[in-house]
Amino acid sequence: MHGPAAELADRLARNAEAVCRHYLSNGRREGRYWLVGDINNNPGRSLYVRLRGVETGSGATGKWTDAATGDHGDLLDLIAACRNLQSLRDTLDEARLFLSLPRTESHADRRPAAPVPTGSPEAARRLFAMSKPITGTVAQSYLRRRGITDVRHGDPLRFHPRCWYRGDDEDPRDRLRDAWPAIIAAVTDLDGTITGAHRTWLDPSGSHKADISTPRRAMGQLLGNAVRFGHAVDVLVAGEGIETMLSVRQILPTLPMAAALSANHLAALILPPTLRRLYIAHDADPAGDRAQETLAERAIALGIQVIPLKPNLGDFNEDLQRLGRDAVTRELRDQLLPDDIVRFP
Repeated sequence: MHGPAAELADRLARNAEAVCRHYLSNGRREGRYWLVGDINNNPGRSLYVRLRGVETGSGATGKWTDAATGDHGDLLDLIAACRNLQSLRDTLDEARLFLSLPRTESHADRRPAAPVPTGSPEAARRLFAMSKPITGTVAQSYLRRRGITDVRHGDPLRFHPRCWYRGDDEDPRDRLRDAWPAIIAAVTDLDGTITGAHRTWLDPSGSHKADISTPRRAMGQLLGNAVRFGHAVDVLVAGEGIETMLSVRQILPTLPMAAALSANHLAALILPPTLRRLYIAHDADPAGDRAQETLAERAIALGIQVIPLKPNLGDFNEDLQRLGRDAVTRELRDQLLPDDIVRFP
């Protein structure tokens, strides 16, 4: 294997356990292997994936074998089988999506894409694909002003320098310009498929949101889905806003989180079937209280332990900005179970 496929296979191998947790979520790590029933993610122990450090030698990490069928391959083969992808190009695109890398196109494919319905999931996927990493952009400046300094590689956040904005003709602010810089966040389902996108339009200085009537908007299929930070297996923190969840993540960077984007969507969030404990970081207002109660009732009915995370002020980003990182660290550690503090440092 040569060229882009070999490079992607190598990148996947360096993140072998993350690949397994994403595509083979019903399995588990045992020693230096990931064990699962089969390539269709059924529970069991027949298929095993070699994780980092299993063997020495070129190409050892990421190789997998199904002892029942004899099937084997690398992580690109695994992704193709799990997603039932028939072409190498589709497999490479899926791998790039997982690694948060831009898709590449051949010269023959550089013709205008067919139009898709405005606000559709496909429109959301195209918007996210044409955006770029936020490092060094006004998006990074904006988040830092909000106390959010740690945005990690692989997070579902990107930047678009001129994102179209359709404003209110009756509002004079919305007639200033038709495009603004924007943070683009991917909304995904439990399988990691992009179903929508959330846009936060920014002032070109990066000091604050754009001075328009609705600087935050979402598109696509949102109900039940979320902007996800990390892959949740048995523990998850769920909340409303992206900045709220990013604020919690500054303190607990390895704990999986999901931003549902609104109180109503938080109440309707679809939970992973393997979930055993749910922290709900709700906003301190009547809508947030109702969302927390509704989601908690649903989770408890599924046998999931529910623990609310309460901010001191309106939400955790307000706490981070006004009270500081040390105060937020103390309030979160007071509310988390000790086992999770140790497990997710």
